[in-house]
Amino acid sequence: MKLTVWTYEGPPHVGAMRVATAMKGMHYVLHAPQGDTYADLLFTMIERRNHRPPVTYTTFQARDLGADTAYLFKDAAMAAYERFKPEAMIVGASCTAELIQDDPGGLAETLGLPIPAIPLELPSYQRKENFGADETFFQIVRHLAKPVQKTARITANLIGPTALGFRHRDDITEVTALLSDMGIGVNVVAPYGARPTDIANLGAAHFNVLMYPETAETAARWMERELDLPYTKVVPIGVGATRAFVSEIASITGRNVILDESRLRMPWYSASVDSTYLTGKRVFLFGDGTHVAACARIARDEMGFEVVGMGCYNREQARMLRGVAKEFGLEALISDDYLEVERRIEELAPELILGTQMERHIGKRLGIPCAVISAPVHVQDFPARYSPQMGIEGANVIFDTWVHPLVMGLEEHLLTMFREDFEFHDDAGASHHGHKAKPRETGISEAVEPETVASQSAPTHTGPVEIVWLPAAEKELKKIPFFVRGKAKRNTETFASERGVQEISVDTLYEAKAHYAR
Repeated sequence: MKLTVWTYEGPPHVGAMRVATAMKGMHYVLHAPQGDTYADLLFTMIERRNHRPPVTYTTFQARDLGADTAYLFKDAAMAAYERFKPEAMIVGASCTAELIQDDPGGLAETLGLPIPAIPLELPSYQRKENFGADETFFQIVRHLAKPVQKTARITANLIGPTALGFRHRDDITEVTALLSDMGIGVNVVAPYGARPTDIANLGAAHFNVLMYPETAETAARWMERELDLPYTKVVPIGVGATRAFVSEIASITGRNVILDESRLRMPWYSASVDSTYLTGKRVFLFGDGTHVAACARIARDEMGFEVVGMGCYNREQARMLRGVAKEFGLEALISDDYLEVERRIEELAPELILGTQMERHIGKRLGIPCAVISAPVHVQDFPARYSPQMGIEGANVIFDTWVHPLVMGLEEHLLTMFREDFEFHDDAGASHHGHKAKPRETGISEAVEPETVASQSAPTHTGPVEIVWLPAAEKELKKIPFFVRGKAKRNTETFASERGVQEISVDTLYEAKAHYAR
């Protein structure tokens, strides 16, 4: 087991929580010790939900392990039923409770509850959160869904959105509107907002829209086989994918459907002269497989970026993403180690990162702008505004989200270029507040910068040789664009250290540049 301060995915029972919390009339009884009881924190604080998650814990303690802990689970399950009166219940164990092997599923069967009690077997030490959500939803569907008569009009189920999902709430609204424009209704959205009775009615639809393969592909495959429900393979993230999604639905339904693109604003900008600033920007993508694959195609085909690297943290999507990376002439990074991701970003030195909240922190450390495109997310990534990723409006939102850090990066780069100017130097204050601007003081110390005087900044230790940057060299380093300055600094220090050079001058800086350009 590897200890880490950050994980892209929690254990599988967190995935089960996401499904249970997304639903109505469903309750999750979790056999877990004190310390694993963090559902309230996850959903009420991070997702800003206005009600508590439907999770009951057994909360056994160390002193309980010397006796039979099975009765604790039975008592908790009965108390949960009596208090909440759910329509159905899922039961399972946390990663810690799994070790004592109490079998919550078998214990629930002996209680004689008048509602379905669906057992979950989630291997906590082999699989993770997305698997837990996918398996939980599959078990719920397998136990509750039945063949029923199809609706009179053509309808679809939207499957996959969960609690703690990246923009899932807004994606539901956008995809529902997209289907409505085609004259197609929505039968059930699940698990988000669904009740157990809705799950039983899934078979009434004519097809499934698989919104998030990470959390619903297993259920989609089962429904295709058992309920005669074909499902969409295209995830409508981006202009091209949304067009392909509409074409796929036309093929499934046999209807001639047309996509209304009147709200789409990105193509106009892409054809404008201003967009040339974006062309060829080097980007690195990391996140869950579905969002990375979709965003890589948007970056290349719709934004004109150069994709220099991509990867995902969920191994269930590794094969798919490796195929996408091969299409781009790249090798996908499949890892849940954020330090490995950071090393890859440092090597590639992109101009923009499209990643998770962790890559945003990495970008801050490396001075590279970043836009968040995928879970896992922090509190600020559940916006109050309407901010979908799918459909027409999703394409507009993605464009705004990605361009903003690049434009801000351009402003930072320009300010850095002119930082020696009398108006824009660091002490000047805001340039539009002219009466408060502090004039730049010039004097002997600035006029004369001898190469023999060491910089006031702290020495850099990169090896056995103590490296010191001379003032003129530091000044020259600041002229290098911010997004590659860190790499240039590290290369120069390595070059100097290998040659036993203790003081980096302007000549050393350019010698190192020539050396690494070979």
